[in-house]
Amino acid sequence: MCMEKIELLHTLPAVFKGRDRVDSDIWHQKVCFSKGSLYLIEAASGTGKTSLCSYLYGYREDYEGIIRFDELNIRNFAPDKWGSLRRESLAMLFQELRLFPKLTVRENILLKNRLTGYRSWKDIKLWLERLGIADKEHTPVERLSFGQQQRVAFIRALCQPCDFILLDEPVSHIDDMNAGIMSELLVEEIIHQGAGVIMTSIGKHLPLTGLTVYRL
Repeated sequence: MCMEKIELLHTLPAVFKGRDRVDSDIWHQKVCFSKGSLYLIEAASGTGKTSLCSYLYGYREDYEGIIRFDELNIRNFAPDKWGSLRRESLAMLFQELRLFPKLTVRENILLKNRLTGYRSWKDIKLWLERLGIADKEHTPVERLSFGQQQRVAFIRALCQPCDFILLDEPVSHIDDMNAGIMSELLVEEIIHQGAGVIMTSIGKHLPLTGLTVYRL
């Protein structure tokens, strides 16, 4: 399975229905995200950036218009189709992270990696070391700062094959040094997989070059 593009055709969150005007580069527009390209969606709070990520990941359907993956309307996808997409084509870093607080760093990451069999623990340990949290391997994530948890969730998101990586405010609590390291890891993975990136931000974002910027 390989996904080359994601299209939004006059898509609009249902909660915005009836508004006289929606000033956006995304909503009520025709937009195409291509595999291998990098996109930044800048948005104020409450404009629907997390909703957009949830639509693209198949977690919500409360929108008007059409979203297509390679010409296929995603409203028609069955649960097993979404399961395949989330294992093989779509990686996601949620704004709220969705880590299991009582589980350790290692256990949280391996929950994903055991499903995909994508990375060796040696590879993952190197990522932990580069992001300065290797010493937290056996620490329950509830004992970590939110910034440390963001790094754990970021590593977990990379533990799978994908055509697109969705990042919802990935560095809201990350210092500039670690944001730079995350960018390096992401670029390495983009090159390795040929993946596209769709990243949202209300201000701070990963320092990537070659971004196409949309205002939500």
